[in-house]
Formats: sequence, structure tokens, C-alpha cells
Amino acid sequence: MTPARDYASVLDRFDPEPTMLPAHRREDRMRHVVDAVWGAVNGRGVSWIGFYTKHPQRDEMILGPRRDKPACSPIALNGMCGRSWLEHRPILLHDTAALKGGYIACDPKDRSEVVIPLFETNGQCYGVLDADSYEVGSFDTADVVGLTTLVEHAGLSAPRTQPPSILRL
Repeated sequence: MTPARDYASVLDRFDPEPTMLPAHRREDRMRHVVDAVWGAVNGRGVSWIGFYTKHPQRDEMILGPRRDKPACSPIALNGMCGRSWLEHRPILLHDTAALKGGYIACDPKDRSEVVIPLFETNGQCYGVLDADSYEVGSFDTADVVGLTTLVEHAGLSAPRTQPPSILRL
């Protein structure tokens, strides 16, 4: 069963950004967001949370601010983070074992994942917010909505004009 997570309490920690933050101001805001989310979800089915941004010249993503352990970097675009970036939509991965070896794990104990794409104002995806869990089925639509709302509120993603089309695996 997915534990309920309170993303609204995290929203309250940030004044809403009226526009997308410029690239040079994002890393500091990302750090504050992962710290705030980690404080709210640590011990509630989340083993790791962090940001990846697309390398400007290579087909890979670079690790940004994260909690609470190291992670792989750079990563290829063929994992869940890369797929979310390529397809411009959130991913809910119910069980990593269902991918039968097609899952790239930084931590072999990971069993489920949610990935939220981050958008520039022109609609281009520049990165993702990624969360992992040691529990199968730890994430659901409420996590997608809560995390998407948070990154938009924090000025890390341009507001969407319609609800995201979630890829469920």
C-alpha cells in the first residue's frame, strides 16, 4: 500500500515563483526542494530523491542536488529518467523487477520509482526530478500530482497547460 505523502506542507515552505527560474538560479532552488521533500517523506516509502539535468552536448543526464545517498552520474538516456526526459511525461514504475533486467539501478535495493520531467517555458524538457523506493508500488498518481505541482510552484518547471499523461510501467 502506498503511504500518503503530504506535499502541500512542502509547498507552504516556498513562495510561489511567478515565472520559471533562470538556469543560473535553479541549482540552489533544487537543493532547497529536495531538502524540504526529504524532510516530509523520509521514512514514508522513499529511499532517495534528486534531480538530473540533461547534459547540453551529450546524450546523458548529470546528477544535481539529491538526498540522502550517492547516485549514478552521468546516466544514459535509456533508463527511466532518460525516458521521462525523451517522452516529456511522468513515469510511475510499479516494480523494477518487471522490467526483467531493463532497469538501470544505482541502488540494487530499489523496487519502484517516480520521475517528473522539468520544462522550460518553450516546452523543452531540461531535466527530471526522480524518487526511488525499496518498496514495490510505493508511488501513485498523488505523488505525480504533488511533485509536479511542487516543481512548478518552486519555479523549476513551467506550468503545464493540462494534466500530465503518466506512463505506468
